[in-house]
Amino acid sequence: MAAARDWVAGARPRTLPAAIVPVVVGSGVAFGYGRFSWWRALLALAVALAMQIGVNYANDYSDGIRGTDVRRVGPVRLVAAGLAPARQVLAAAVACFLAACLAGLALAAVTTWWLVLLGAAAVVAAWTYTGGSWPYGYRGLGEVAVFVFFGVAAVTGTAYVQMGRLTWLAVAAAVPVGLLACALLVINNLRDIPSDSVAGKRTLAVMMGDHRTRVLYAACALVPFAVAAVIAPARPLALLALVTVPLALAPVRVVRSGADGTALIAALGRTGRLQLAFGVLLTIGLAVRL
Repeated sequence: MAAARDWVAGARPRTLPAAIVPVVVGSGVAFGYGRFSWWRALLALAVALAMQIGVNYANDYSDGIRGTDVRRVGPVRLVAAGLAPARQVLAAAVACFLAACLAGLALAAVTTWWLVLLGAAAVVAAWTYTGGSWPYGYRGLGEVAVFVFFGVAAVTGTAYVQMGRLTWLAVAAAVPVGLLACALLVINNLRDIPSDSVAGKRTLAVMMGDHRTRVLYAACALVPFAVAAVIAPARPLALLALVTVPLALAPVRVVRSGADGTALIAALGRTGRLQLAFGVLLTIGLAVRL
């Protein structure tokens, strides 16, 4: 029987900034337009967190029953490590998805029922990342899905449920958020190239190879600063995000130096902190109109 700390580790808390930051940034956009709604923001956060934890448990389950997590360096996996029966991990994933759906239905009821389609697409994408007969995460499409759902959809969706309309600023702000979320996945998959190659899991990192994946990570971590500069003419304080450049340079240096194994786990944590700091400062810049 898995202990509580095992379930917490299985939820992979270091990935949670990918769920929190889009909601914070989208709320910053709404605040800047004078349309911030705290309770709608909280519901959006509930959706994002439940989806993120749900996809982590779903991946744990799917990879575990396929045997692709037997040899890995990263955080504990409940099924592969034998800490919890596969059915319990599957039940945890389903419970998280149901919680996300309930919060999403509440938002759809007060905005537009078209959000139900977006929510359904998100659940399908979460499950089929490593689950089902054609897991797209095994075919190099994981980063695309992360950019779409934890970048574009999450930021613009959060802003939309508060404002009732889509703005160019929400779309622009979604780009750096999506790239930093991709950076988390890229460094995770970079670390797992050896084990994924043996298991036949063809992630984008496996397909690109070690060197190109390290370049991709650097791009995902650094391009967001250029986007913040592009946003600056409309929201000058968006330049506050540039303060976090040193937080980006540290993990980029580690990755570009050829680090592997546990060193990449530490860099993953730094990437999460970068995303949080960047997201908070960008949010301030978006919320304050000069």
